[in-house]
Amino acid sequence: MHFGQRNTRLNFHKVTALLYVSCVISFLSACTDVEEKSDAIGFKFPEQGQSFGVGEEVKVQLDVPADQKVTAVDYLLDGKAVGTKNNAEAFAIQTGDLPLGFKLITAVVDNGTKKDTLTINIVLKSSVKPEELSYKVLNTYPHDTTSYTQGLEYHQGRFLESTGEYGESTLRWVDLQTGKAIQKIDIDKKYFAEGSAMVDNKIILLTWKENVGFVYEPKGLTLQDTFPYQNSREGWGLTYDGQRLIKSDGTNRIWFLNKENYTEESYVDVYDNNGQVDQLNELEYINGKIYANIYQTDKIAVIDPKSGAVEQYIDLTGILPAKDRFENTDVLNGIAWDAAGKRLFVTGKKFDKLFHIALVPATK
Repeated sequence: MHFGQRNTRLNFHKVTALLYVSCVISFLSACTDVEEKSDAIGFKFPEQGQSFGVGEEVKVQLDVPADQKVTAVDYLLDGKAVGTKNNAEAFAIQTGDLPLGFKLITAVVDNGTKKDTLTINIVLKSSVKPEELSYKVLNTYPHDTTSYTQGLEYHQGRFLESTGEYGESTLRWVDLQTGKAIQKIDIDKKYFAEGSAMVDNKIILLTWKENVGFVYEPKGLTLQDTFPYQNSREGWGLTYDGQRLIKSDGTNRIWFLNKENYTEESYVDVYDNNGQVDQLNELEYINGKIYANIYQTDKIAVIDPKSGAVEQYIDLTGILPAKDRFENTDVLNGIAWDAAGKRLFVTGKKFDKLFHIALVPATK
């Protein structure tokens, strides 16, 4: 081995040793950083994203390292003050009157010289297990198998029905006895029509992803106006409670719209005792409750419009017999209420039948 080679090798070992020492120092420094971070004040409980039933007390406890001092803590829920402690003792948040959904808990911690802000999320779900209901078919009527039903309402012996799909969307008045359209207009092919509702002397029609709603005159089905969506993601179901339009957007959120200018004024998030209930579709307002088809299922959720809690589930499994299902038959969708006659109607996308049903307790 030549001296030059040996010297080069020694230099290589020195460089390697220096790199090793540097790595060790970096590792120890990182450990120190972790230890320093672990000394910071945090939440002992609740856990991030933890679920609570509405009405259940939420205990908030800070995790304060031994060398830290707390002189005051201001607690906020969704940005609103809910209480103050002059130490790090546990604080209880009452949830009985709160709407369902995600809630942000904030703790502003004062140690006498500076303030730190801590946040954590929880989820409020319904504390009540929904009642399970089934059905009894009282009468059966024909339904147009070309109708991809998106909206359905009963008005003075006939149905207001909106149907979807690009290039196939329509708005129509339908005869109950025959299932045939008494009057019909085609919607521009660039729109996928969704839910519809009668509001005083107007018909409101939603579109799916086009972020626009249409206003029609009911007698001639002539277009009078349009309006944009605001914060809602899409247009799915629509109904009217006598004061506000009620809209679904395919999530677990239900929006309440001003009936005059169609602005989204408020919303509720829909939960049952297990968690959020997504893909709420066609809607009907019946005796103070919102009835909602759950897309791709045979279930209807009966929802408290004030809290968003699901109070009942109606299981319509088997309502359309297998022999009546064809290649183009799609999913259950369409709820209509005859307020005067106290009749509940249901159908589905491209079903060949529409059903007058009574609700009965589910058999166990």
